[in-house]
Amino acid sequence: MPLNDKLGRPLRDLRISVTDRCNFRCEYCMPKEIFGRDYEFLPRADLLTFEEITRLARILAEQGIRKIRLTGGEPLLRSDVEILVEMLAQIPGLELAMTTNASLLSRKAQALRNAGLDRITVSLDALDEATFKRMNDVDFPVQRVLDGIRAATEVGFSPIKINMVVKRGINDGDILSTARYFHGSGHILRFIEFMDVGATNGWRMDDVVPAKEILAIINAEMPIEPLEQNYRGEVANRWRYRDGGGEIGLISSVTQPFCSDCTRLRLSPRGELYTCLFGVTGHDLRPLLRGRASDEELADQIAAIWHPRGDRYSEIRSSETASLPKVEMSYIGG
Repeated sequence: MPLNDKLGRPLRDLRISVTDRCNFRCEYCMPKEIFGRDYEFLPRADLLTFEEITRLARILAEQGIRKIRLTGGEPLLRSDVEILVEMLAQIPGLELAMTTNASLLSRKAQALRNAGLDRITVSLDALDEATFKRMNDVDFPVQRVLDGIRAATEVGFSPIKINMVVKRGINDGDILSTARYFHGSGHILRFIEFMDVGATNGWRMDDVVPAKEILAIINAEMPIEPLEQNYRGEVANRWRYRDGGGEIGLISSVTQPFCSDCTRLRLSPRGELYTCLFGVTGHDLRPLLRGRASDEELADQIAAIWHPRGDRYSEIRSSETASLPKVEMSYIGG
């Protein structure tokens, strides 16, 4: 039976963070001063196994989940992640997606496609080399990300969604050049307002470039018009170029919250369920998974977590809530 929370929102989407590790140090997610190269990440034994993840996914599919997104950290850092994709692809009725920084995508694209991955989203915060390296903070070249996008396209992933987190004074000058680059490419560029996820990214409202401002910048050169949502709970407002050059999206959880349609549940690398991207604590399922709990007991526990869910952080955001401790995005994905 599909599950609804206390605000009537159905459970439809599962974000699975397969690792807390990442090879980038983007300041809005895993800043270097907090997550340095000597930072102690979770030991492998603490991570859910592929079998444990698949078991949970199968139970959740019976409770209404229709789409799974693999995230991280950087999911391609998890060894043999394509095996997990293949296991999840055996569950009927699921759409499988992955969000990646594309640093390893050139070598993994074919294996992911063969395993049954349906869609790929690539994080790319700038095309300008200096700006991109400033954003990833590990001197990683933008061309290798573009190579990954090309490799994924060549093996049949289309359209690819390109996510650009926009921070004022850092990469807002790249908005128009990035839009120009992907105009007519067949891919969907999505601009994301800089969000107050976690407690380490130094978020301030002054750093946010509102979606309306981004739209105005693009529309001034390449006129756009709105599109309808594809489905309830879609996070991006959709727009298309009037000249037929394709589609863009705006994810504006700061200035135009969409909590009322949020259908997402998040699974951490070690088995905690989070009912909100801005959650403080999770619900640990690992003791049940590694104990003798039946599928029915796990299903009951999941229902007991989702039914009372009343999260709507972005709708009630204030100067006080923005400064509260929250789980880091690098731990539960975006």
